Amino acid sequence: MNLINKLVVASLPAVPKPIIRHFASRYIAGEELSDAVRIVRRLNDRGMRATLDVLGEDIAREQEAIASRENSIEVLRTIVRERLDANLSIKLTSLGLTLDTQFCRDNVSAIMKVAVDHDIFVRIDMEDSSCTTDTIDIYRSLHKEFSNVGIVLQSYLRRTGNDVEHLIGERARVRLCKGIYREPEDVAFTNYEEINENFLSCLRLMLSNRMHVGIATHDTPLVDGAMAMIREMGLTGADYEFQMLLGVRHELRDRIVREGHPLRVYVPYGTHWYQYSIRRFQENPQIAGYVFKSLLTGSH
Repeated sequence: MNLINKLVVASLPAVPKPIIRHFASRYIAGEELSDAVRIVRRLNDRGMRATLDVLGEDIAREQEAIASRENSIEVLRTIVRERLDANLSIKLTSLGLTLDTQFCRDNVSAIMKVAVDHDIFVRIDMEDSSCTTDTIDIYRSLHKEFSNVGIVLQSYLRRTGNDVEHLIGERARVRLCKGIYREPEDVAFTNYEEINENFLSCLRLMLSNRMHVGIATHDTPLVDGAMAMIREMGLTGADYEFQMLLGVRHELRDRIVREGHPLRVYVPYGTHWYQYSIRRFQENPQIAGYVFKSLLTGSH
């Protein structure tokens, strides 16, 4: 079935969007901010934190970036108004990174000023490797002015160990994930064992240097490895948190919370759900297999 699932992933562009939307609903709160608020409130009621993400990236016009900026500011104000235990994640390509780096930085700075006023943390997401250097540079520039900004590093990139070394002295707050963008072998590890080994190596380096880490994984061996480090180093919930995507591995999510670890769930919403969904299916071909089954049985 694994081979079939991979074939389904390759054929997803030909699948009608309503079918994709049906199966993507487990990963996406909805198209409106009010949909995301309902999901976050449910998570909070179960002892879980959240990070809100307005879907959309690779914009082509400055006006689109400005609209994305304003949407992010609306999220911050909504978090306060609705008294949610949540923060904000942003993607720099949705804020003009590929148009002009200074324009992008100015947009992020405007978001950060509102975040500071409301005492809300903002995480800069990491995108494909063509954006890595610019993303880190913008983060470093902003971190000099705003202490409530963090960044994401991806363990499948070969450069990540060096990036961690450079960020240690800056007290960076890092979300460590595997990474899902398609990259050439000279840029990224492609072997499962190598990616996981680098994840744990980078995690140990960060935790041992008392960097706050968002441990973003759905992989049981990585969760177990992280928990072992946490016990070994005598860390508390103030030093780290686990992070997972909405709709993924509820049983593992519940176990993490049950064992007393802080957990944050990534809650995306917005009209740009299709591109996000395709990436999620590429990351997890088993879910794409459900689409294939629905096409055969008409169960959608």
